[in-house]
Amino acid sequence: MSSSIERLQELKELISKYRIAYYEQDETLVSDAEYDALERELKALEAQHPELAQASPTQAVGSAASAVFSPVKHLEQMLSLDNAFDEQEFMAWALRVGGGPFLCEPKIDGLALSLTYENGVLTKAATRGDGEVGEDVTANVLTIKTIPHRLAGKGHPKAIEIRGEVFLGKEDFDELNASIVSEGGKPFANPRNCASGSLRQKDPSVSAARPLRMLVHGFGSWPGEIANQSEVYQLLSDWGLPTTREFEVVEDAAAAYRFISQLQQRRGEIEHEIDGVVIKVDALERQRELGKTSRAPRWAIAYKYPPEQVNTKLIDIKVSIGRTGRATPFAVLAPVLVAGSEVEFATLHNQEQVKAKGILIGDTVVLRKAGDVIPEILGPVATLRTGVETEFVMPTQCPECGSTLAPASEGDVDLRCPNSRSCPAQLRERIAYIGSRSALDIEALGYVSATALTQPIEPAIPPVTSEADLFDLTLEKLLPIRSYVLDPDTGLPKHDANGEPKTVSFFAKRDGSPAEAAIKLLDNLEQAKSKPLWRILVSLSIRHVGPVAARALADHFGSAAGIFNASAQELAEVEGVGPTLAQSIIDWHTEDWHRQILQRWEAAGVLLAIPGHEGPGSVSKDGIFSGLSIVITGSMVSLNREQAEARVIELGGKAASSVSKKTSFVVAGPGAGSKLAKATELGIEVIDEAQFLARAGLDSN
Repeated sequence: MSSSIERLQELKELISKYRIAYYEQDETLVSDAEYDALERELKALEAQHPELAQASPTQAVGSAASAVFSPVKHLEQMLSLDNAFDEQEFMAWALRVGGGPFLCEPKIDGLALSLTYENGVLTKAATRGDGEVGEDVTANVLTIKTIPHRLAGKGHPKAIEIRGEVFLGKEDFDELNASIVSEGGKPFANPRNCASGSLRQKDPSVSAARPLRMLVHGFGSWPGEIANQSEVYQLLSDWGLPTTREFEVVEDAAAAYRFISQLQQRRGEIEHEIDGVVIKVDALERQRELGKTSRAPRWAIAYKYPPEQVNTKLIDIKVSIGRTGRATPFAVLAPVLVAGSEVEFATLHNQEQVKAKGILIGDTVVLRKAGDVIPEILGPVATLRTGVETEFVMPTQCPECGSTLAPASEGDVDLRCPNSRSCPAQLRERIAYIGSRSALDIEALGYVSATALTQPIEPAIPPVTSEADLFDLTLEKLLPIRSYVLDPDTGLPKHDANGEPKTVSFFAKRDGSPAEAAIKLLDNLEQAKSKPLWRILVSLSIRHVGPVAARALADHFGSAAGIFNASAQELAEVEGVGPTLAQSIIDWHTEDWHRQILQRWEAAGVLLAIPGHEGPGSVSKDGIFSGLSIVITGSMVSLNREQAEARVIELGGKAASSVSKKTSFVVAGPGAGSKLAKATELGIEVIDEAQFLARAGLDSN
C-alpha cells in the first residue's frame, strides 16, 4: 500500500516537472511515449486511491501562464483531449459516446491557440495556459500571415473564440534550423518546440521572422446555432480562416478506424508534423449532451500513433567508412522503440554536424525516425546533463585499415579513407552497392552476403578481393565461406547472448552441399551480365555518377569503351554531366585496378555496350520514354520514387529533379507540392501513379 502511494506521489512530481518544461520552457525532457506511459500509470494508481487524485496533473489542462505575458481569461475553458493508443481503446470510446457520425482529422503537433474575434475583428490571441487563463500573444499572432485580422463575409457574432494549432511546416522547420546552425545557434529539437518558442517571444519581430502558420479546428465560446462540426469547418473557411483539407466525416467507428490506419500510412506526406488523429462526434447537439470532464470533452478523443520522436541515451559515437571512403560518424544509442521499430544507431553525417548539433557522448538526445527514413539525432536535452558527458573527437585514421583520413579536396568537410583498393570497409560497401536496386539489382547480393564474400572467417583469403572477382565466382569458391554476421548500419559484428560474435555459413548446407543462397547468387550474377549499360556504370561506384548521369553517358556514347576513351571536354558536353563529373570519370579510369574490373567483367561475359548503338552522339531508342524528361513528385504506393525513376531511365527517359519548360510530364502522388504547382503554372501534363504504371508497362496490382 505505502509503496503504491509513494509511487503515486513520485509520478505527480515527475509529470508536473515535465509539464512545466513542455508548456512554459518549450523543452521536451521526455518523449511523448514516455510521458503518456507515466500519465497512464498515474491514472491507474489514482483509480485505486481516488482520495489522492486531488491536485493531480491528470486533472489539469496544460500549465500555468508565464509571467512574461499578460494573463487572458478564456471566455470558455480551453480543454485538452483524452487519448486512445490502440483499436480496443478507441472502440471502447466510440461505444461510450453512442457511435457516429464522426469527424476525423490529423492531430497537429503544434501549439494550441485561441483567437477572439469581436464583430469580425481579431482583438485577442492567447495560448491555452492552464485551460482557464492563457498568455496574451496578440502582438505576435498579428505577424502570422495566414491569420486574418478581419473575418471575411458578414453577419459575424458579437464575440467568438476560434481554436486551433500554430505550427511550422516540415520544410520550413528544416530550413529554419539550418539557418540557426549556420549562424552558430542551437537548433530546435522539434517543430512543436520551435512553434511555441517562436510565438512566445517578447519581441514580435522575432515571431514575424519565423514561418509560423495556423490551422483552426473549432470554437470555444459562440452563441450561434449550427448543426454539425463539419459545418463549422465550412463556415470558418468561408470567413477566411485556414482549415485543414485532410478531415473526413465517416458514419461509424469502423470507418473512423480505417481513416486512422490510412492516415498513418500517409503520415510522412502531411506538410506538418502529426502525432495521431482527432475523432469528434460530428453532431453538436450530441456534443453538448455528452459534456466534459474537468480536463477533456467526452465527445472527442485523440488516437495517438507510435512516436516518431523519442529521447534516448547516446552511449558512444563511432565512425564507419562508406563505399567511396567517406568517414561518417554514427551514434550508438541505448536501444529504443521509435516509429514501430527498435533503433540502436543513427547517422551523424560528419564531424561538423556533430558540433552543430551540440551533442556530447553520454547525453540524453532527441531521436527522430519518420517511417522508413534513416534515424536522425535532432539535438541534446541539455538540462539533463550530469557533467560526465564527453566531447566527440574525430579519429585521424581509418578504423578498419588504419590509413590516414583526409579531405578528398580542398574545402571538403568530409574526411575520407584514401585506401580505396584495400580498405575492407570500402570493398564490402561497394560489393553490397552493386547488388542494390540503384545498381545491378541483384537480389541475392545484399549486405550480409557481400560481407561473407569480402571478409570471411574462412577461407583466409576471401573469394572477392575486388569487384573484378565478382563475375568469376563458382560453387567451389562459395561453399567454404564462413563469416561474421555484421550489423548493416555499422559494419560491426553482431553478438549472441554470451557476447560472442555471431558467425554463419551462407552458401553450404550442413552436409556440405550447395545451399539455395549459393545457387541463387550465381544465377542472379549470370542474369546481371546483360543488365543495361547505365546500371553497369552505376555499379562501378565512380564518385558523382548516379543513375541519371549514367543513363545520359550510356545513351550518348553507347559503350564503356566510348565513355572511358572520351576526353574531359567530350564527357562534360553530355547533358547532366559537367566538368566535375567528367574529371571524376577520368580519375577513376587512370587507376590500373579499376581498368582491370572492366577487363575481367568483359571477359566474364558482362555486356559493356548497348546493342545496335551507332556511337557517340546517337541516342538509344530502346524505350517508350526515349527523349522525354519526366519529373516524379509526392509519394507512391506501388513503388518508391527511386524505383519509379529507375523505370523511367530503363525506358529511355530522363528522371529530372525539377520542373521546367523542357519537362514532358509530371507524375504527382499524394503530398506533391511546389513541383505540382509549377507544372500547373506552365501547363505541363500531370498524371497520377496509376497512369504512370500503365505507361511504364507495370502492373498496378
